[in-house]
Amino acid sequence: MIDSINGNFMKVKKIGKPIAVIGAGLAGLTAANFLRHNDTDFVLYEAGKRISGLAASFKDAEGFSYDFGAHFITNRLAGAIGVSSECRTIEYYGETVWLKGKIYKYPVGLMKVPRMAFSGAVSKFKSFGNGSGPRSAADWFRKKYGTVLADTVALPLIEAWSGAKADDLSPSLGESLPGSIGKTLYLKAASRVLGRAVACGYNREMPEKASVWHVYPERGVSVLCEKLAEGLEDRIKLETPVEEILVENEKVVAIKAKGETKEVSAVISTAPANILAKLVRGTNSLEHLKKFRYRPMLFVNMRFSGRGLLPDTVVWFPGDEFPFFRLTEATISMPWLAPEGKTIITIDIGCEKGDEFWTMDEESVTEICLEHMAKIIPGARAKFLGANVLRTPIAYPVFLNEYENERKNFERSTGIDNLLSIGRNGEFAHIFMEDVYWRTRRKVGNLMQRA
Repeated sequence: MIDSINGNFMKVKKIGKPIAVIGAGLAGLTAANFLRHNDTDFVLYEAGKRISGLAASFKDAEGFSYDFGAHFITNRLAGAIGVSSECRTIEYYGETVWLKGKIYKYPVGLMKVPRMAFSGAVSKFKSFGNGSGPRSAADWFRKKYGTVLADTVALPLIEAWSGAKADDLSPSLGESLPGSIGKTLYLKAASRVLGRAVACGYNREMPEKASVWHVYPERGVSVLCEKLAEGLEDRIKLETPVEEILVENEKVVAIKAKGETKEVSAVISTAPANILAKLVRGTNSLEHLKKFRYRPMLFVNMRFSGRGLLPDTVVWFPGDEFPFFRLTEATISMPWLAPEGKTIITIDIGCEKGDEFWTMDEESVTEICLEHMAKIIPGARAKFLGANVLRTPIAYPVFLNEYENERKNFERSTGIDNLLSIGRNGEFAHIFMEDVYWRTRRKVGNLMQRA
């Protein structure tokens, strides 16, 4: 067994054939680091030229820092990996919702809207004695928060984010949201009292409490991956994509990489679930994963002169007034990400591969965003300094009802005893960095017990 809270390792017997780890992002490196500390042989295969994957960080010539994706790191995660000394405490983090030109603080501001509060109370009253479970995400949110808040805020946001109708989404989407309103209010209050951004809604594997807060590495989130990779250099093969996972009698026996077949005792994969299904040869047990959908996204990083251009770190935009559903001004919480007197605002646009936004050139995307930003930020065009656009074909798992049973089965197991799928995209799960870390360690530990 593994003591995940204290980070203790139990030595296990070294097995003959190595375990193949696919992908050198946070999950893959966590698995590899765990295997090395447990004296278990492995080889890590990475298709790219460097480690980090979606946890990569960049700094441009003007001094602006970027992460490949949005990441939330806690002091607990930083301590577990060993990078606490390289992290700064984030003193503030807040979210608001834009509704018809008005700003409402989340969650307190929305709770003060009379019609939303009344609708929520009615919903709670109706739920007493009603044993029937929700049939969809739409049903879940309406029963949980009331029809007004659900139809005005929650459902438009999850539809923009997922690219699917809320009636077609699984109620598990709502159930995957951590915490309750009471817990949220407590943690938000703790943030104000302690003067630091207490983590709220980003951890399921470990408890959320006032002593766990957000931090950020001075050199970017890739520092976590670099630390995990220390001492593993001899077992990491860059620019070596795994082309096939070979299965015999429902057991992985080998992998093929760069045309060479290598015998393995097990495979730990971070590949997106639908891609994993295409890699496996010799069984049809993962065929159903091919229909799992991921939401493509455009992330537009816009640079401006000035600071605090948005009313909060994150502003949500339900409805169809804007082409985006979220704006993030990270420098409100982490001012060191931009030169003095300047800021970055990241725009999230949900799309589909091949649609108008996906195929639009960078200049046109930027112009559309700037046109709409002017409605939110007075003089936005005069403050604008430049932008870059990141297209991500696999951004978020989409929990459709049509494959909910298969998703739940996959959550428990791949169906192949020595094939493990880890990480957010690998597990097809809505989880953040700390949960990826702890879940990976737990799942790899269980795999090692079976090997």
